[in-house]
Amino acid sequence: MGVGNLKKIKKKNIVLIFTDNQQASTLGCYGNEEIHTPNLDLLSQRSFTFNNAFCPNAFCSPCRASVLTGLLPSQHGVHSWIDDRRSNEWPIGWHALDGLNTLPEILKSNGYETALIGKYHLGEPKTPMSGFDHWVTMADGHVRSFFRNEIFENGSNYFHEGHSVDFFTSKAVSFLKKNTNNEKPFFLYLPYPAPYGHWPATQEKDECRHSERYKDCAMNSVPRESLSREAIKNYDMVKSQSGKGMDYSMLLRAPNDLDTLRNYYAQISMVDDGVGEIISTLDELSLMDETLFIFTADHGLSVGHHGFWGHGAATFPSNLHKAAHSVPMIIRNGDETKIGQRSDLMVSNMDIFSTILDVTKIEQIDDSISVPSRSLLPILSDQITDWGQDAVFSEQEETRVVRTQKFVYFKRFKDSKNFNLDDELFDVENDPKEQKNLINEPHYLSVKNKLDQLLEDFFKIYSDSKADLWNGGKSLQNSTRKALWKNAWGDDWEPVYQYNSDVKKTLK
Repeated sequence: MGVGNLKKIKKKNIVLIFTDNQQASTLGCYGNEEIHTPNLDLLSQRSFTFNNAFCPNAFCSPCRASVLTGLLPSQHGVHSWIDDRRSNEWPIGWHALDGLNTLPEILKSNGYETALIGKYHLGEPKTPMSGFDHWVTMADGHVRSFFRNEIFENGSNYFHEGHSVDFFTSKAVSFLKKNTNNEKPFFLYLPYPAPYGHWPATQEKDECRHSERYKDCAMNSVPRESLSREAIKNYDMVKSQSGKGMDYSMLLRAPNDLDTLRNYYAQISMVDDGVGEIISTLDELSLMDETLFIFTADHGLSVGHHGFWGHGAATFPSNLHKAAHSVPMIIRNGDETKIGQRSDLMVSNMDIFSTILDVTKIEQIDDSISVPSRSLLPILSDQITDWGQDAVFSEQEETRVVRTQKFVYFKRFKDSKNFNLDDELFDVENDPKEQKNLINEPHYLSVKNKLDQLLEDFFKIYSDSKADLWNGGKSLQNSTRKALWKNAWGDDWEPVYQYNSDVKKTLK
């Protein structure tokens, strides 16, 4: 889809708020009785809430890439977190999504004032990603601290001592007020660098205004489970990579650590404050009814569920159990909102891409790229007639996943001689905690075969040979499974910074 090949029709303002590493069950409006999230709970009451929203990958960078392009990692190439510890090796001005059609480029070409205010984590933070008019971000992709961060703002560079959530909220409020009387509609992308959940950020002794609230919290909303074998196996594979703000021992030490859990919840309440301030500003400026307002997270985060802490790649083989896979998603479509409604349909935060284009009436003329993102507007409008396959598809390098309301199936890569990886199947309707693996149960063979075929058919359509790891493709910048891919495709296999030709022209 060429950026120039787009029809221009009257459009709404857009506010897209991302949190960093947060499963849906950590909000009051998703049933958590220990968390303090009054603003998000009220937003849910005023908006449309998705009960079954999931991510295309359980790392920060791939999910951000998918929301901004509508594509899967096997199409855009970002399969792992962008490792900013190696930023000295990056090409000058490198941005992972260069050459792809992205929301900011499409919206800007259709008359939008565009802004990124928050965590970027898709390349060099010093210079704006193509399509953004206004650029305020932080140096770190892997969040080292909620305080004392280096900031890049529209060409200037400085340090900010205070809490990053409050800082980015204030910058977002300023952007909204500045653009109140702008004839152009605006697109505000506000990816908060919280609650995050990883050390050293959630281990630091700095307190925020919500720290005291959770000081004696029992944290009964978090399960206490013994460490999984897969988590220990993964730690043995990655422990040598610790350093420069990364402490992989936390993957084994953080589960059941009450100080870390309480800090994590305090940061969620900080985000809730920020969201409340953004909503109050939009209400004050009489813009809420003219704005598509989306709240979601990049991906989930296990905080001890299934005996591991962190992303889906915190175990080996990788997983996408619900704790790491689920995300909150609350959408208010201006004055057209079906207030207080909820949906159980299976959706992905990657669907935000097509939803924004649909709501703003920006039509994709060039259909040569198969975009897996689906518009949620028919669901939001209560005009859904055929959602198609009620399933979400995701991938975490060596693990591909299809999740329905009844089952979740983890299919593992099989073409590596040294790594024998087993598939997994869970009946989530009768086993919502995903504890009993049914893959070897004869009674479920037909279920496994059906889901396997769904995955096979899906990735035949939505993958590009350059970025498809299962067929010899390479990831952009980083991979958590280099040893596996080298074993499968040869010792010369390495992540790359760009593909040899224009990816935009080769996606099918």
